[in-house]
Amino acid sequence: MTGPFGAETTTDEVLEGVNLSGKRILVTGVSAGLGVETARVLASHGALVVGAARDLDKARKATEVVLADAKNGGGLELVELDLASLKSVRACADALVAAGKPFDLVICNAGVMACPKGKTSDGFETQFGTNHLGHFVLVNRIASLFAPGSRLVNLSSSGHRFSDVNLADPNFDHTHYTEFGAYGRSKTANVLFAVEFDRRHKANGIRATAVHPGGIQTELGRYMTPEVTADMIKQINAANPAGAPEFKWKTIPQGAATSVWAGVVAPADEVGAKFCEDCHVAEIVDIPGFRGGVRTYALDADHARALWAKSEEMVGEKF
Repeated sequence: MTGPFGAETTTDEVLEGVNLSGKRILVTGVSAGLGVETARVLASHGALVVGAARDLDKARKATEVVLADAKNGGGLELVELDLASLKSVRACADALVAAGKPFDLVICNAGVMACPKGKTSDGFETQFGTNHLGHFVLVNRIASLFAPGSRLVNLSSSGHRFSDVNLADPNFDHTHYTEFGAYGRSKTANVLFAVEFDRRHKANGIRATAVHPGGIQTELGRYMTPEVTADMIKQINAANPAGAPEFKWKTIPQGAATSVWAGVVAPADEVGAKFCEDCHVAEIVDIPGFRGGVRTYALDADHARALWAKSEEMVGEKF
């Protein structure tokens, strides 16, 4: 299957006929769900996957399928990474840099969603600190390892439409906290980070993009009650334009397909500094409540530069 790909395309279909032997790929969040499936399909096509996870015991069990499916020299190495702790992030990045082995692709897959208000070990709001700042520091600290022609794929979400980033109050010190409002901020930040990383590195042949995997039932939704989930689906369907299909859950292989497509198969110039969904580049859509597309604010270059500067200020490190 060479395309066209869409919402129901799986990872195996995206990579049909693709040989990744000799490629080295970093995937964060390989202890469950999309991260495990992403690592599995990449290793099954010959890639050496470096899988990052907070709980290595859990990751070892979860990734047995990755090792079982590895072919053509593909394999898996695990590294410890707690994105909610900059000490852990810096230790992970420093070890990777010390090893000196380049990456052909980095997929920032790990994250948390719609959790109760809390703070990371560094005092950042949990979702912004984990989903954005942890990856921001990790990726920039290993930027020297990005090989020419390599890519960065940030897992964002359609949830970026819940809210723009708030650079004046990123930790909700003065604004009312809502679980999905905070999630939206962090997912918008994932897109803006990709936009600015792409601008800074594309002259060296390194591109960055952000993706929405789709609605998938994984551990990411651990904080969502069945009632909240049902209400969310009801609201999505109510906002659908006339004639549009109702919301449908994706399988995990379907959910991981866009990450793999954007990282390996899609032309780099097509996806660089863009937002992708259902294995294609999303259209800009600013209609309130509309299910598809990407908001203008998430791709704004000036906004992306401002977030970068604020992120450097917050983590106390310039890149």
